Amino acid sequence: MNDDIWKRDEVESPCIKICVIHPEARLCTGCLRSIDEITAWSRMSNDARRAVMAELPAREGLVKQRRGGRAARLKRQP
Repeated sequence: MNDDIWKRDEVESPCIKICVIHPEARLCTGCLRSIDEITAWSRMSNDARRAVMAELPAREGLVKQRRGGRAARLKRQP
């Protein structure tokens, strides 16, 4: 089977399979995209994808680690 058939000349998704939406920033904590950007990704042009990718580094400060969940419960145990 020739894998060249499946190669596309398109901007790869920044998804790292950690799909959790931050409740305040409304961004995915894994890839830093908004829900709208995630759902539209497959229909975006390469130029639109590049524009989103260029914005992602600036969004890192918007998604701070949440204080809830399992890690917080483990810290409270005696």
